[in-house]
Amino acid sequence: MFRTSRLTHAFAPALAVALVAASTLTAVAQEAFTPHHVAKIRTVAAVAPSPDGSEVAYVLAVPRIPFQDDDGAAWTELHVVKAGGASRPYVTGAVNVGGVRWTPDGRGLAFLARRAGDDARSLHVVPRDGGEGQRVLAHATDIAAFEFSPDGRQVAFLAREAPSKERQDLARRGFTQEIFEETLQPLRVWIAPLDGLTAGAARLVDLPGAAAVVGWNAAGTQLVVLYAPTALVDDDLMQRRIHIVDAARGTLVTKIDNPGKIGQVGFSPDGTTIATVSAADINDPSEGRLMVAPAGGGALRDLMPDYEAHVRAFAWRDADTLVYMSEEGVSSVVGEVRKDGTGRRTIVAAGGPIITAMERARNGAVALLAHTPAHPAEVFLLESGATTPARLTRSNPWLDTMRLARQEVVRFKARDGLDLEGILVRPLDEQAGQRYPLILTVHGGPEARDANGWVTSYANAGQVGAAQGFAVFYPNYRGSTGRGVAFSKLGQADPAGKEFDDLVDAVDHLVTTGLVDRAKVGITGGSYGGYASAWGASYYTERFAASVMFVGISNKVSKIGTTDIANEEYYVHARKRVWDDWQFALDRSPVYHAAKSRTPTLILHGTADPRVHPTQSLEFYRHLKLHGNTPVRLVWYPGEGHGNARAASRLDYSLRLMQWMTHYLKGPGGPPPPHELDYREPAATPPTAARQ
Repeated sequence: MFRTSRLTHAFAPALAVALVAASTLTAVAQEAFTPHHVAKIRTVAAVAPSPDGSEVAYVLAVPRIPFQDDDGAAWTELHVVKAGGASRPYVTGAVNVGGVRWTPDGRGLAFLARRAGDDARSLHVVPRDGGEGQRVLAHATDIAAFEFSPDGRQVAFLAREAPSKERQDLARRGFTQEIFEETLQPLRVWIAPLDGLTAGAARLVDLPGAAAVVGWNAAGTQLVVLYAPTALVDDDLMQRRIHIVDAARGTLVTKIDNPGKIGQVGFSPDGTTIATVSAADINDPSEGRLMVAPAGGGALRDLMPDYEAHVRAFAWRDADTLVYMSEEGVSSVVGEVRKDGTGRRTIVAAGGPIITAMERARNGAVALLAHTPAHPAEVFLLESGATTPARLTRSNPWLDTMRLARQEVVRFKARDGLDLEGILVRPLDEQAGQRYPLILTVHGGPEARDANGWVTSYANAGQVGAAQGFAVFYPNYRGSTGRGVAFSKLGQADPAGKEFDDLVDAVDHLVTTGLVDRAKVGITGGSYGGYASAWGASYYTERFAASVMFVGISNKVSKIGTTDIANEEYYVHARKRVWDDWQFALDRSPVYHAAKSRTPTLILHGTADPRVHPTQSLEFYRHLKLHGNTPVRLVWYPGEGHGNARAASRLDYSLRLMQWMTHYLKGPGGPPPPHELDYREPAATPPTAARQ
């Protein structure tokens, strides 16, 4: 399988965690979720089945524990689990493993890492039966991705060119200036011969542009490469196009013009067809259509044009049939369809695990990365001919001893009659007839969705909020994915319009059901969800008693001049340039409505965020502070980007989110709570009696 990373301004923090639970409590189920539990969650981040389907290699993200480990992002380890469920470690400890692949003969596991003796991120292989890994390919710069040729005699990889000796010498002398957006080094394609487990000298495929994905045809004669004109994020998102390259000559064979954003791409087994997950057009907010085109060149064709869902991954079953994984509403589905668009059928129906990645073995088994309301992402295996995937790993066995709140799908209507849905985590010890404070949690994007799976993370209250007596609701407002192209475009050209009215309508529905206290509603979210949180604290201030805004937008005018995705904003969201209607941009900016605000607002932002510049948070803070009508606090996270990666930053965020919501929705309100926090983990809750 050949994948591409999807960069958007959707706030998507790297390790999602926590969720829902059983209707009965047992004597061993003693603890309720806290931010410190969230900080310990281990999550499977990638899967790769062996060619014979008998084992699945997986990458396990292991968070660093505050006060126990040095601060930093999670470590990523390499493990292997057998089809029967027995798992064993391969490369563990203080490591960062990525790009896991089996060698074509199935005898070894290949991965990328910077290990002892490596000057840069290199390609290593560890024998399948265990033993010490061997570096088989090194490059002057980090290897970003790689693919073996089908016969195992070559490896194509992505890496940047090394700076010249002159440039390095100047840098040592202090000339480290950066020419903004002009000195970015693109990823290039290189091919190296493999002699056993040793790579020879690599040669550059000297084609213009920034490469993002590389994959081989079955004959090993051609590569499929996604190239963007430059290394700019905007181009990476909106201008990647499919290129077929002669592997021996390094020359362009043909180009296939996908119409907009693009995800996975790969050759059919017979090499005659290219399949891809693409946007429907340049204005489609998210890649999600399964398309094919002749490998020799030609137009892409949508195999399921009327499918109101988003396809996220595929695998060729044979030269005529594709297996695909898709998002349908708040569920996941696995199906198959012929390359002529006929024979579509469902293999794994909606309502099961939420699948986020899939890889197919040669024997037909499919390895899945999936989560459920009871656990975060784990390895699942769908055997050939089966319709129910089997869970293989249990990365957090202690979850079995936790008290978890009930989770459910809630469907409601917007004020204009549009059918909407979302995920509700009910208060842990809910009492019939009692109303509860609500934390409305708004996803980013808006080209994203909240699925009925594991929905608690350092930035999403989920089980932590439920344990503290809150209801937590995740609305999939118009513009969300999972319901097809038309639905995902409903919020275009109308920022903070009907899409954010949907949020208030969600609250009204939960109030009508008798669950939520209308006077005790808080709103939170990151990126576009942070924009919603700022809008809720200003334009809709009378509806929200607290707001926690994370890496959010406050000024639609200055946002365009400070983001790295201004063109993406134009094509798939705004649909007009800011200078075409300055007043409209101001009208839809929370800073423009700051004088109205009576909602206590906590603002948090990483200082190195290129997507939503930290000045967006500074502007909103300063406007609220100058008007002086409501409490406001601004928290910077030095060095963090569009979301927090380091363990200490994540724990700090979790604690501050709950402190703010508790203070203003359940507590005394008034001036802000103390800005100093106690980061130490509290003592375990005493055992509780069994309850039916």
